[in-house]
Amino acid sequence: MVTILNIETATKNCSVSISKNGEIIALKEFNDGNYSHAEVLHSFIIDILKESNILLSNIDAIAVSKGPGSYTGLRIGVSAAKGFCYALEKPLIAIDTLTSLSHSISIEEGVIIPMLDARRMEVYAAVFNHKFERIREIQAEIIDKNSFMEYLEDQKVYFLGDGAFKCQDVINHKNAIFLEAIFPSSKEMGVLAFDKYKKSDFENVAYFEPFYLKDFIVVPEKKKNFIF
Repeated sequence: MVTILNIETATKNCSVSISKNGEIIALKEFNDGNYSHAEVLHSFIIDILKESNILLSNIDAIAVSKGPGSYTGLRIGVSAAKGFCYALEKPLIAIDTLTSLSHSISIEEGVIIPMLDARRMEVYAAVFNHKFERIREIQAEIIDKNSFMEYLEDQKVYFLGDGAFKCQDVINHKNAIFLEAIFPSSKEMGVLAFDKYKKSDFENVAYFEPFYLKDFIVVPEKKKNFIF
């Protein structure tokens, strides 16, 4: 049995799970609308190890959500995963966040468009068919009334993720279906991580970095005028 620790911190949902041969046997996650990963991630990992009666040393691999997503959230998750891999000499598996998110629903026809909030009217989005095959690569895009029209014209389109909520008032089409309150979760990572493990599709722990999609921009603090 292949036992994998899965870590998802790309959004406000801090989620960890343990899977055996792709099946989730323990899950713990928390989303209070803030980025509380630094405070709860390691305690969550300890909790699910105890719950499943598994020693960290007996984990076969560490899987982490690689992005896109929150810069800070991704850094925390990837840093933790790499730390475990170094200490335990275990392989690192990287799971695309939007691919994982697409697996949170099941449809018989149409397309799935998972999207993550990138602030203002911008989202990170990709397009998948009902077989979870990616038919359009990940892009950072500003949403307007014509967005995804090539998919909406002749089929149902399922929008999900924290970026979908703000698109409801902009994308008005009879084929648009918006699914709220769905965040990337480590419970969808089990099967994906197991598939990669079987193929020995591992990352170089020393050089692996999250997939940010866009560069992180630090806004300089405004200069203050002092009167002496």
